[in-house]
Amino acid sequence: MTTPMSSIALVNVASFIGSLGAVGLKAGAKNLKLTIPALATNWKLHAGIAGYLLSSIFFMLGLKHGDLSVLYPMVSVGYVWTMIWAKVLFGEPLTKAKVGALALILVGVGLLGLGIS
Repeated sequence: MTTPMSSIALVNVASFIGSLGAVGLKAGAKNLKLTIPALATNWKLHAGIAGYLLSSIFFMLGLKHGDLSVLYPMVSVGYVWTMIWAKVLFGEPLTKAKVGALALILVGVGLLGLGIS
């Protein structure tokens, strides 16, 4: 099976949306209380869960016509987005080690992408 660019695009959109889902979960977890009323009104937590659900839909659509062995590693691009959101929205440090790790992820995804036929 060949992996069309549309499948790659869908998986990348899923990865981006999934990273926003992680932001929602983090933001919602800051004031997390495990009571029904508190959980029901924690809109940030709901947004995070919705982000993950929506990203799963895009991921499934991408998988429909592509190779799992090519597409699944592309989900790791979400780590790049998540690192950016963590820095911008939560003030988390962006260290040399983190940048190096993200670079390795991108190199790995790029090498897998070379196998697209």
